[in-house]
Amino acid sequence: MSLFNKFRSSTNPDGSKKQFRWRVSTSNDPPEIYNWTLYMSVLIFGILGSARGYDEGCISGTKTQKSFIHQFGLKDPTKTEDELATLKSNITSMVQLGSIGGSLMAIYFVDRFGRIRTLQGVCAFWVVAAIIQITSKTVGQLYAGRLLEGFSIGQTVVCGPTYLSEVAPKSIRGLCTCIFAGTVYFGIMLAYFANYGTALHVSNTSNLQWIAPTSIKIVLAGLLFIGSVFFCIESPRWLIKVGKHEQAVKNLSKIRNLPVDHPYILSEIADVNEQVQQLEKASESHSMWNILVEFFTIKSLRYRLFLGIGIQILGQWSGANAITIYAPEFFAMVGKAKSTDQLMMTAILGVVKLTSAYLCAFFVVDFLGRRKSLYIGITIQLVSTLYFAIYLTLVPQAAEDHVDLTLSQKAAGRGAMAMIYMSGVGWTMGWNSIQYLINSEIFPLRSRNIATSVIMVFHFANQYANSKATPHMLLAMSNYGAFYFFFTVLAIGISWCWFFVPEVAGRSLESMEELFNLPWYLIGRRGAKLCPDHTEITRVHYHGEKEGAARISISDKGEVTHFEGADSDSIDQESFHSKHSGDVHV
Repeated sequence: MSLFNKFRSSTNPDGSKKQFRWRVSTSNDPPEIYNWTLYMSVLIFGILGSARGYDEGCISGTKTQKSFIHQFGLKDPTKTEDELATLKSNITSMVQLGSIGGSLMAIYFVDRFGRIRTLQGVCAFWVVAAIIQITSKTVGQLYAGRLLEGFSIGQTVVCGPTYLSEVAPKSIRGLCTCIFAGTVYFGIMLAYFANYGTALHVSNTSNLQWIAPTSIKIVLAGLLFIGSVFFCIESPRWLIKVGKHEQAVKNLSKIRNLPVDHPYILSEIADVNEQVQQLEKASESHSMWNILVEFFTIKSLRYRLFLGIGIQILGQWSGANAITIYAPEFFAMVGKAKSTDQLMMTAILGVVKLTSAYLCAFFVVDFLGRRKSLYIGITIQLVSTLYFAIYLTLVPQAAEDHVDLTLSQKAAGRGAMAMIYMSGVGWTMGWNSIQYLINSEIFPLRSRNIATSVIMVFHFANQYANSKATPHMLLAMSNYGAFYFFFTVLAIGISWCWFFVPEVAGRSLESMEELFNLPWYLIGRRGAKLCPDHTEITRVHYHGEKEGAARISISDKGEVTHFEGADSDSIDQESFHSKHSGDVHV
């Protein structure tokens, strides 16, 4: 027998929209669920995003370091301009190529060993890959180290968002998952400043100029490994998926900082159990092949896969990835000829992206919702890209050394530089947040990991293609032509998102099935209104401990057997009995 806090229905009978406020409303949740156990777990898995970001930022600056250029022949006079572009793109994109394999590996590892063990394995492998790179004397060894690093990074983008979406309370799930997206830019910023620092203070003839920034990968991996051992609790949803129900309840109790027989815990566990049982009834097989087949044979899963892949393709070809990796070259196009100036401007870009990513996470994605955040971000990126393309069209000579520009051209150049920064702001608000967040939210527990892995394969395949293609696009299409191409992709993207991407902010993970069973042409535009969240977790609202609060009895088998003292505003007893009796394991 345990005392319940008083709860009330969270649904608005009149269907009215929630009023906008610069703070997520958590007044209906028990205050205990926002606690340091949750925050530390979110922090460790969130920082995992810096693995991908640090590499992108590190290689962006490293390939402009004179010692690196000399070591690996990036200005070899015996090679043609096209051969040098190929060499540069190979070094840059080798991690993306390996990440394709890493995302496929995650299909097995994340579900077989759990989210925490996978993170620890990733960190160990990352250290080995970094050591291979910093000891490289030839391009072949460098390729090998970067390819192996990709195997680790490919798993981080599956493991991190999956875990974060599974442990976060639904009202702040966007924020928690965007912690991961934001630390991508923490990694980028850290790498940019590491490269800038060694460019200023280490001799151009010393390999330490590029070895020191690369070595920081070992430090990041070690800190993440240690943090996961001491501060992280395994995902309760994964434990239920593998049949460890008792441990799942204990872990959820720790993460939510509530007793195991608290109604919030019971409701959340009941919702997960119900979804698992429904999916098991629908399909007897648990094989990976059978789940992959379901993506093509089940309408709701097919739409979700289409949504995830579409976001990856449009986001990766919007030009943001090209700017992140080739930022020093783009700053050179607006008149920053000195390499140290390019690295300084690139470092500032890292600060801008990090700041905007977290402003979006804390003040936009859970407040305005996924769709509005996406529209605003893409629009900012679109306008910025168009301005930069027009500038390169009108002032192509700005990229040349020792050229005299007029005052108006210099002013336009400063505007173009600002547009690079604004493009980063738009990217972090739009495509970058949604590309991790939506995948981890919309798929059912049974196929969440496999679906995220498959979508991340497309993520890295397109990122690899983009990294390889950008140097050649700048040669074949001219500098401005490449940016007009990115502008076109962004224009298509904003229309595509308006029609296909639904609003899922504030919904429980277990409520997505009903939404995606709507006709395909209604899901994006009207899905949230037509299918509100009716899961049990939305039926319980916290109003503090009051006299007359409900009491509940739990049998030895974990069945809900008796309510007493519940008034008309408490949990619907009959519904809770009929729906969840026997489902909740305590």
